[in-house]
Amino acid sequence: MPFSSLGLSPALASAAQALGFTAPTPIQAQAIPAILRGADVWASAQTGSGKTAAFALPALQQHQDLCLQRRPGGPRAVHTLVVVPTRELAAQVGEVLRSLGQPLAQPPKVAVVFGGVSINPQMMALRGGADIVVATPGRLLDLVAHNALRLAAVRLLVLDEADRLLDLGFSEELQRVLALLPPQRQTLFFSATFPDSVQALASSLLRDPVRVEVAPTESEAEGGATILQRAIGVDSTRRTQLLLQLVRQEKWERVLVFVATKYTAEHVAEKLYKAGVYATPFHGDLSQGARQQVLDEFKADRWQVVVTTDLAARGIDIAQLPVVLNYDLPRSAVDYIHRIGRTGRAGESGLAVSFVTPASEAHWRLIEKRQHLSLPREQVPGFEPTESPPPADATGTGGIKGKRPSKKDKLRAAAARDTPPQ
Repeated sequence: MPFSSLGLSPALASAAQALGFTAPTPIQAQAIPAILRGADVWASAQTGSGKTAAFALPALQQHQDLCLQRRPGGPRAVHTLVVVPTRELAAQVGEVLRSLGQPLAQPPKVAVVFGGVSINPQMMALRGGADIVVATPGRLLDLVAHNALRLAAVRLLVLDEADRLLDLGFSEELQRVLALLPPQRQTLFFSATFPDSVQALASSLLRDPVRVEVAPTESEAEGGATILQRAIGVDSTRRTQLLLQLVRQEKWERVLVFVATKYTAEHVAEKLYKAGVYATPFHGDLSQGARQQVLDEFKADRWQVVVTTDLAARGIDIAQLPVVLNYDLPRSAVDYIHRIGRTGRAGESGLAVSFVTPASEAHWRLIEKRQHLSLPREQVPGFEPTESPPPADATGTGGIKGKRPSKKDKLRAAAARDTPPQ
């Protein structure tokens, strides 16, 4: 099926093919016609399935139509707003929009704005307006407060990785952004997962939405045939040594290693680097420039190992990344999906390895249960686990996010313990 059959203009269909989009992915084939009809869309598909192009191409077609109505040299007004949770995802979405729009007779002016960097260059870039804005919520509100941006003309709103927007605490800022937008608009929700909080928001914002749910196929599923998953038992104190041996023994050329904290990212990267492996940390304390440099160098094969927090679990597209390794297990089963989804993208095969310590065994079993997995516990000779697991806790949850006892639960439990039996 060619892109032209979806209702896209010949120029956009050619632009998609020039960028290597040979045929629409399932999410694109279902979402693009609905968006072009003007319908609200509630789209759920796995990461790496082509969600960005699924909303970028219709947005650019809308831009083409508006250019025919706008007088030459007239002021630009933002017609498409894409709200994303992280700087890295903002930069990536902006790059896709610019690349697809560049061959058009009147390419759009795409502004990408996010916090963590000076606001002044972004304000300067918005002089004369913009056609499409990709933004994180906080910086978007800052620019509106500085009168550098107006949203009254927005026709298309896209919430990309909507679950992550709420998970990162953007709910209040998101509501303030929504209050600035015209009520008559088209709204699109795109995400890999839709927990209850996102479903409630979608239900309140979308008008008779077209539901697009693309289940992973055997060749596309994260955790399916394109991604080989392994679980290796190891003591917590020997994970770095085992990681080093696997990198050398398996001859891994590029590895994205996920850890729980910024300190661990620094510590593990330093240990690997001192052992002769080109490794570097990647986390939120790095400046935006430093983070972008790490990503660019990793994509260019200048780093063999990048040790990261969950900052890189979403929206980071690294072509042909062969290996993802969970040094620390993710807090939630959903985060596990997004972590391993950094490999096995665009039809490529990938490997996802998880270190399972005796202390994290119960947590891993919960992840397996929720992901319908049953992986054998491998043991590497010389690294067989010897640590004792922690005592079983009948009220424990294995660390799965969203299932921990709340503060009120803990206070009730403490009061119950302190109450003498009658």
